[in-house]
Amino acid sequence: MMRIVMFYHSIISDWNHGNAHFLRGIVTELLGRGHQVEVYEPKDGWSLTNLLREQGEIAIRQFRRMYPLLDGKQYVAERLNLDRIFEGADLVIVHEWNDHEVVRKIGEHRKRNGHYHLLFHDTHHRSVTDYDSMSAYDLSGYDGVLAYGTKIRDIYLKSGWTKRGWVWHEAADIQVFQPHTRMDYAGDVVWIGNWGDEERSEEICEFFVEPVKRLKLKGMVYGVRYPEKALKYLAKAGIEYGGWLPNFDVPKVFNRYRMTMHIPRRPYATALPGIPTIRPFEALACGIPLISAPWVDCDELFTAGEDLLYAQDGFHMERQMKAVLDQPLKTEQMVNHGLKTIRERHTCSHRVDELLRICTELGMDTSLPRNRKIGGKG
Repeated sequence: MMRIVMFYHSIISDWNHGNAHFLRGIVTELLGRGHQVEVYEPKDGWSLTNLLREQGEIAIRQFRRMYPLLDGKQYVAERLNLDRIFEGADLVIVHEWNDHEVVRKIGEHRKRNGHYHLLFHDTHHRSVTDYDSMSAYDLSGYDGVLAYGTKIRDIYLKSGWTKRGWVWHEAADIQVFQPHTRMDYAGDVVWIGNWGDEERSEEICEFFVEPVKRLKLKGMVYGVRYPEKALKYLAKAGIEYGGWLPNFDVPKVFNRYRMTMHIPRRPYATALPGIPTIRPFEALACGIPLISAPWVDCDELFTAGEDLLYAQDGFHMERQMKAVLDQPLKTEQMVNHGLKTIRERHTCSHRVDELLRICTELGMDTSLPRNRKIGGKG
């Protein structure tokens, strides 16, 4: 139907790289609808490099077993043959973790070739935390920006970085993220997330470690980039640390705990309201009770108290944890409501529908099959 080319940091590695979660789900959905999709990622990108150093080739084999239809074509920026890559393409999407020069070269190619449409995809907080770097991207050859929140879209429009922008939130890949039949619990609470450096290290302590310690719950943490000081802090609180967890194994882990937390990085909680990142979508899709540290849901993605609970501070988090444990019927109602919200509004299928509507708005034909020559490797 359509030939889509995507330039992202990585589809193969999710080591400290949450964007891979959504990308895998979107590409899977597009392929399932009959579209042809090719994903290009830089050779020796930092996420894949760290994954291989820490986990070895077994992590790549696990990915290929889970996603046999997905692959990332590795490229070297200086040797990109864009004429060949984009031959016969209908749509090209470039993620904002790409190098400035790669973004510029693709935009210049689009200016010389009108047979495809070109979109820039922003899924990070750098538009407020690293404004100068984001303003340095040359998007003059792009048809518009996909932003995963209204606030980010508005920054692009008001800053004059683009003339057209659309809100394109992340969502759950419900082919992977779904409830599992529970055999037994391994503990009370699990948090899955990478160490926040200075962006949420204090929040992890306030909203997860200290409440778990005060309630004497059995807790577990998965993630990467935890410094020795943080690991000692977890151990002192009696919380286990499991290290890196492949994202596709998260549903099985959620199934073994009574609740999980969402702890947004500080820029999302303060400067970028309306953006939860992908974690709440995935948790609700798995049917696990979710309690979130504060963030403003101005894009009205969820219903507080019905899909998930919010905690205003660490002691409020403690009370919310007790409520989840002490009120099983009410907790079950919340879980079912959250699962219904995901399935009715926030799946990768919904986001592909939104993407195709954007393509139609751009004047693209998203339905008729075509015969074309297919481009080659970078």
